Amino acid sequence: MFLPRLLSGIVMVVLAVVFILFGGNLLLLSTLVIALIGMFELYRVLEIEKTPLAIASYVTTASYYCNLSLHWILDPFIFIMGLLIVLMFIYVFAYPKYEAKHIMSALFGMLYVGVMLSYIYQIRTLENGLYLAFLIFICSWGCDTCAYCVGMLIGKHKMSPVLSPKKSVEGAVGGVLGAALLTLIYALVFQNQMETEWSEIVVLAVIAAAAALISMIGDLTASAIKRNYNIKDYGNIIPGHGGILDRFDSIIITAPIIYYLAIYFI
Repeated sequence: MFLPRLLSGIVMVVLAVVFILFGGNLLLLSTLVIALIGMFELYRVLEIEKTPLAIASYVTTASYYCNLSLHWILDPFIFIMGLLIVLMFIYVFAYPKYEAKHIMSALFGMLYVGVMLSYIYQIRTLENGLYLAFLIFICSWGCDTCAYCVGMLIGKHKMSPVLSPKKSVEGAVGGVLGAALLTLIYALVFQNQMETEWSEIVVLAVIAAAAALISMIGDLTASAIKRNYNIKDYGNIIPGHGGILDRFDSIIITAPIIYYLAIYFI
C-alpha cells in the first residue's frame, strides 16, 4: 500500500505544479474536473449522484466555472440562487420522490466542493497568483505531513477522540507551525520574483498558519461525513489515497481562506 500511495502522491504533486504553472483555462478545466468528481463522490455517499438534483448541480457548477473565465455574470451568487430555485422546482414537481434533506444535500455539495475548490483557479488570477496558488498546497499538504510526523513522535493529547482518535493536539500544533515555517522558507526563496518586503513575508507565514489551522476543520469535516455514513473512503480513483475528497478535503477549505486573506492583507 505504501508504494502506490507514494507514487500517486508524486503524480499529484507533479500535476498540481504543471496545472498551476500553466494557469489559465488548463487550470480552470482541471479544477472543474476535480470538483465534479468530488461532487459525484459526495452525492454517491448521499445517494443522489444520478438524480436530477445532482445533474442540476453539475450543470450549475460547470456554468459557474465558465463564468469565472468569460465573466458573463458579475454576481456569482446568481448561480447559487439559480440552483436553489431549480432544486425547489424538482422537489415540488417530483414530490414525494425527494425529501428536503436531498435538496439541502445537493446545494451543499455544489457549495462545499464546487465553489470552494474554484478558489484554486481564482487565486491564480491574482497579482503574484502563481506563487500564492502554491501556498494552498503547502498549507494543506504541508500541514498534514508535519502534523503526522509530530503526532507520531510526541503526540499524547487527543484532539478529537471520537471523530479522529489518531489526531493529537501536539500534531495539530506541529502542523500549523510546520505550514508557517514552510511558507516562510518558500516566500524567502521566491522573494525577488514576488517582489515582497520582509513584513509581507511575515504576513504570508501568519496567513499560512491560519489556513493550516482551518484546513484541519476541512479534514475533520470530511471524516465526520464518512463516519455518519459508515464508509472508509469516498472512492478509489487515487491509489493509496482513496477518492478526490479523501485527498482534497483540507484543500477545499484552505483555498478560499488563503484567497481572501491574501486579498485583504497582502
